Amino acid sequence: MTATTNTSFTLAWNASTGTVTGYRVYEGSTVRATVTGTSTTVSGLTAGSTHTYTVKAYNNVGESAASNSITATTTGGTTTPSGMQAAPYLYQWGDPPNPQTIQSATGIRWFTLAFVLSGGGCTPAWDGSRPLTGGVDQTVINQVRAGGGDVIPSFGGWSGNKLGPNCSTPQALAAAYQTVINTYNLKAIDIDIENTDEFENDTVRNRIVDALKIVKQNNPNLKTIITFGTATTGPGYYAQQLINRAASTGANIDVFTIMPFDFGGGANMYNSTVSASEGLKTMLKTAFGWTDDQAYRHMGISGMNGLSDQQELTSVAYWQQIRDWAQSKHLARLAFWSVNRDRPCPGGGVVSNCSGIAQNNWQFTQITATFTG
Repeated sequence: MTATTNTSFTLAWNASTGTVTGYRVYEGSTVRATVTGTSTTVSGLTAGSTHTYTVKAYNNVGESAASNSITATTTGGTTTPSGMQAAPYLYQWGDPPNPQTIQSATGIRWFTLAFVLSGGGCTPAWDGSRPLTGGVDQTVINQVRAGGGDVIPSFGGWSGNKLGPNCSTPQALAAAYQTVINTYNLKAIDIDIENTDEFENDTVRNRIVDALKIVKQNNPNLKTIITFGTATTGPGYYAQQLINRAASTGANIDVFTIMPFDFGGGANMYNSTVSASEGLKTMLKTAFGWTDDQAYRHMGISGMNGLSDQQELTSVAYWQQIRDWAQSKHLARLAFWSVNRDRPCPGGGVVSNCSGIAQNNWQFTQITATFTG
């Protein structure tokens, strides 16, 4: 990217080796320019809009592989600083980056921090072992806030010793949540409910919903978020039970977030994510009597950038489409797993510190930062 205006980008790239007829500049699968040289200007864009491009050389035999992608935002327009609606996950394993580095590079301000677990019984601790104050997690929170943002601690996840099964009553669990809320003077919490110990256990799942009702009553301005898995057609049986419990008890949960990955399919992860989201919308409308618009505004998407555990590919182009769809429906939340993985390692597989695909550093975070809900 050599120049940016309100309505255009000027792109330049290195010449390809071999016999080259010209170059095609792509935005997703759409050709935006065809040139014989190694630069072009893409114009006619909207001020303050974000775009991702790749370049392919071509000759009479065919096209080369795509270049690394580049994402940028035109100048001008009215922009809203990233807030809690755009808060990707960050954790203290998998080569954690400095959050202020990410804030400066991408415009993101908020992060969802994983995970608060049981430090023994019904006592909360980071990853089940680190104290709430005085350690690396406190340092990260201080850094995020100094950078103009804030954090959403996430409780639970797939593995580990969790608070839901260890706190014997909704009141005890609510008190554990409240300890973390008070420690950091929080504006939001996320309950990532998964696996057989919480999501598929009727007693524990109901305990979590009931505890969130207590938390909301005691902290009416706090945003409560609950995050769970889904199929391509929408959330399954256990999510339906959770939603119905929240409706019948008046738990007043603010955001129901699906994780549209690891559902064993979805060659086009944009289409699968939209399908899963529409399934969630239908469930919420039925349970709460909401309109389409009301349901969308209580929904969230938390994707997995690059390769998922089941090798599903959420590409940069797909994530931009997902962001655009979520924006068009005014969803309440857009997140992904994770900032730690928002780095390239094409062919690297599914690991905790890179995406497994070719991309630029922090590219998914930069796209997410433009989501305003």
